[in-house]
Amino acid sequence: MTDKPIDYALIDTHTHFDDFVFDEDRLSLATAAYGSGLRHLLLIGYLAKYFERMRQTQQQLSSYSHNIQANKAAVPKVYLASGLHPAYIFEHTEADLDCLAQFLQRHPHVAIGEIGLDTFSDELKTDESLKKQKRFFSAQLDLAVEHQLPVLLHIRKAHAECLALLKQHSYKATELGGIAHSFSGGEQEAKAFVKLGFKLGVTGQITNTNAKKLRRAITAVVEEFGLQSLVLETDCPDMTPVCCQQGSTPTRNVPGNLGFVLQGLSELLHVDKATLAQQLWQNSCEALKVDWPYPA
Repeated sequence: MTDKPIDYALIDTHTHFDDFVFDEDRLSLATAAYGSGLRHLLLIGYLAKYFERMRQTQQQLSSYSHNIQANKAAVPKVYLASGLHPAYIFEHTEADLDCLAQFLQRHPHVAIGEIGLDTFSDELKTDESLKKQKRFFSAQLDLAVEHQLPVLLHIRKAHAECLALLKQHSYKATELGGIAHSFSGGEQEAKAFVKLGFKLGVTGQITNTNAKKLRRAITAVVEEFGLQSLVLETDCPDMTPVCCQQGSTPTRNVPGNLGFVLQGLSELLHVDKATLAQQLWQNSCEALKVDWPYPA
């Protein structure tokens, strides 16, 4: 672990902080994250059976926040973004789409996600899989238009297909916002999503100097479109920054590590962290169509 970076106000646009791996120490991790500058975080959905777990986690952290005097510590504000992840396409049913629609009606959301296309494995790239993925992707884009919400895209080895579908759909990121979560494509693909109105989600992978394709894509986008093209995310418990990894076994990522992502991006782009943090805050608000004032 490297030295802790100086704290700047940050928004984590993509977490799975409701995951069971955080059940034992979620509150202490949340207070530590707030202490490191994190002010808002999103809980992202991927399977309908875990939607209620997301809501319970939001309630847990919100209740703690409301008793700040008793707890003598604050936690980030928590928001819902529910969706059906394409990598689990064979687990999703039509009833899950109905469940998502009802969950969106019952509980306030800031986005729908993570949704999209994934052909990473042989099973996922079959015609049957891709056809069902596209159908569920389109249905969730319909919900985004209905609720006037941005979408959080999961795209893996399917950037061209995803772009083609988005261009045909009535969902417009230039109007509703949106984020290409944990972007993993090349330079031209990165530029294409930015042109459609999406911000690119930057994770701890940016701290990996061997991730040359990613680092080139992020640099190229900033050179052409400016810093306003990016947002930060931990994607915890995954995508742990290199400096936070311990040994050869996978190290659980936590929301408090977002400052290391900021630091890695600052070093890559040669932009000071204070300037970058404030711009990324503004970018996140634009992507999510929210008005969260930057802390004084």
